[in-house]
Amino acid sequence: MAEKAFNPFEMAQKQFDAVAEKLGLDQGTRDFLRTPAREFHFNIPVRMDDGRVKVFKGFRVQHSDARGPAKGGIRFHPHETIDTVRALATWMTWKTAVVDIPLGGGKGGVICDPRELSDREQEQICRGWVRQVSRNVGPLQDVPAPDVMTHGQHMLWMMDEYEILNGGRFPGMITGKPVGMGGSLGRTEATGYGVIYTVREAMKELGLDIKGATAAIQGAGNVAQYSLDLFTKYGGKVIAISCWDNTDKVPYTYRCKDGIAFDKLMASIDKFGTIDPAKAKAYGWEQLDGGAWIEQDVTVLIPAAQENMINGENVSKIRPSVKLIAEGANGPTTPEADAVIQQKGIFMIPDFLCNAGGVTCSYFEQVQCNMNYFWEKEEVLTKLDQKMTNGFKAVSALAREKKVYMRDAAYMISIKRVAEASHLRGWV
Repeated sequence: MAEKAFNPFEMAQKQFDAVAEKLGLDQGTRDFLRTPAREFHFNIPVRMDDGRVKVFKGFRVQHSDARGPAKGGIRFHPHETIDTVRALATWMTWKTAVVDIPLGGGKGGVICDPRELSDREQEQICRGWVRQVSRNVGPLQDVPAPDVMTHGQHMLWMMDEYEILNGGRFPGMITGKPVGMGGSLGRTEATGYGVIYTVREAMKELGLDIKGATAAIQGAGNVAQYSLDLFTKYGGKVIAISCWDNTDKVPYTYRCKDGIAFDKLMASIDKFGTIDPAKAKAYGWEQLDGGAWIEQDVTVLIPAAQENMINGENVSKIRPSVKLIAEGANGPTTPEADAVIQQKGIFMIPDFLCNAGGVTCSYFEQVQCNMNYFWEKEEVLTKLDQKMTNGFKAVSALAREKKVYMRDAAYMISIKRVAEASHLRGWV
């Protein structure tokens, strides 16, 4: 019999159920928060460059807006599924709550591969996506943002279409825009830097020095890039990083025991997070199997790209040297792997705390757009550091007080906040 395929939404619900039990939530509140408030499924017809019409499947899921407008990115991915979008929307609810920003959780996606589409075709998908949900998104309802294989230009096309349909200027309806067009300084670095702000605080708590520490990163996109950047600036060394190869359609890990320099990484990588093998070879980086990142003899592991990257099959490969796992990605660790990590005594910074820097800076962008006044980069990053540090300290303190796993402590804080908002509104 074939093994059941990994379902991220089932994992998100399983995590929620365990903490709801610990919190003693009533059944009505559990039922209300374990599933999304609303979902949109739609078709996006696009006339392709060769003249034929191709229909793309799109989604938007709004899990909760109890604490404020839903917030969450839009993914373009050939293997996107509604259950992935549901899970990510759910995690966004907990993410905005754990760092205490007045937003809820949402997520969107389109089943497509932008690497195989022209700019014009991508623009038509963006505009078509907005046409389908324009009545259900916006600065007071649901604020989208970039995610996997989407970027600032996509957000601008979406904003422009929304403004055409609504007859005005609404820069706060979407975030992740280019600087100068309503984007915030510091947004590019925000998620990766946020990851390392929490790593810094965790290492202090563990009595470890980030200077001289080593790390391995899964993924080579924006989160991975800027996690590497700040970890290196703090004196650490990233010795391995994995990426997806567009030619061979398989993942690889690149290793350099002297450390992978940020400038070399950026010179070797494309906008989709793929490292050029020829440049990697020229830099003296060793090419390994895609899963080799988890087997490295390092202090810190940073899964920073996809779900289900630390699971029951590979968790045993984690070396004894690893003291800390920082989840830069959403849902990278399965419950089965979590149990092993707890047993090993590895400190875990859970995803919706660890990678909340992106949504926090998106919130800052929304605030700046709505004020029509923009902050300097130093101010943005200082505010981001403060939010991430405060969020980490609150979760860590609760984990110690209740003697629970960090993931459970983060969930306890988030779920309690969202449940209280739902009760106060009289919804449950």
